[in-house]
Amino acid sequence: MGFILTRKDVISLNQRFEDGTINNIGSLEYSLSYAKKTENWTKALAYLTRAILIDHVFSDGNKRTTALLIKSYATYEGHQVINSRLVRIIKNVILKNITSIKKIEEMIKDVIK
Repeated sequence: MGFILTRKDVISLNQRFEDGTINNIGSLEYSLSYAKKTENWTKALAYLTRAILIDHVFSDGNKRTTALLIKSYATYEGHQVINSRLVRIIKNVILKNITSIKKIEEMIKDVIK
């Protein structure tokens, strides 16, 4: 089965921390459309991670939303996440402005056990 999260699901994750106000709906929709086209869930997460962190999809809480997104989906897929590595990849994506889906996907795979 492919990636199953919707725009409403991602907004709901952000609302655990903030009010869910979207700054960049186009980027969120684009990343979700590509995520749904792949059977590879880590690649789907990479698209959303890039959108949320680099394109600042939400007004606030983008880093926390991304962390919860990765943790939640990894758990759904039957995996655990190494929290210290998760924090590190989120920082690295932002500070190094990493936009490569392939690189972000590799980073996500590195946090999953």
